[in-house]
Amino acid sequence: MEAFRNMLNEAQRIVVLTGAGMSTESGIPDFRSAGGIWTEDASRMEAMSLDYFLSYPRLFWPKFKELFQMKMSGSYEPNEGHLLLAELEKQGKQVDIFTQNIDGLHRKAGSRHVYELHGSIQTASCLSCGARYDLPHLLKHDVPECTAVGNDGEVCGTVLKTDVVLFGDAVLHFDTLYEKLDKADLLLVIGTSLEVAPARFVPEDASRIPGIKKAMINLEPTYCDSLFDFVIHQKIGEFARSLGIKK
Repeated sequence: MEAFRNMLNEAQRIVVLTGAGMSTESGIPDFRSAGGIWTEDASRMEAMSLDYFLSYPRLFWPKFKELFQMKMSGSYEPNEGHLLLAELEKQGKQVDIFTQNIDGLHRKAGSRHVYELHGSIQTASCLSCGARYDLPHLLKHDVPECTAVGNDGEVCGTVLKTDVVLFGDAVLHFDTLYEKLDKADLLLVIGTSLEVAPARFVPEDASRIPGIKKAMINLEPTYCDSLFDFVIHQKIGEFARSLGIKK
């Protein structure tokens, strides 16, 4: 613990990669773990694809809202793990968070440099005119549509596409991740099994950067634990509390 604390104190440019385990302590389900929603019903993956949305946009939204508990998505709160990262930034460190989560809790905790690799559940966009809408609009309508008025005076009416990255969409911000990683002195990976590409390649790529330290905090062992200087098999909230971070 003391060695880990010293490493955090010395680090000035930290790149953080977070996954579902970062948010499970806030009550958000881990879809990919054993017994998770994808495991229970693999057909849900097909319904969460870009092809399905483009083919059946009005059928997509009820499935999407049910799966991602849209009515609850604004009520989840950050846990001690999110607050730990926000506190590091308050200490004057450059903390760039690249998250696989779509819940928006890193921003809610106060972190300012957050890159959502899989998009955000908080917004949706119109593929016709580019207008964007926030969570209240998405919750107000069973199938949210674009209400923008065009030059002809007509309401657009296009069914909105969630800003969550669907199966078939491109993952976001990976060029930025590697730009930040090249200048970082610490890579901190939290709450991810690193089984999904392209995130799974980040620790190995970081190993080629001279001088960078690498730390992993995850409840279960992963296939790439050996690539890290520090490996902690513990819930992030519990670990943050042991460092003195409180909600």
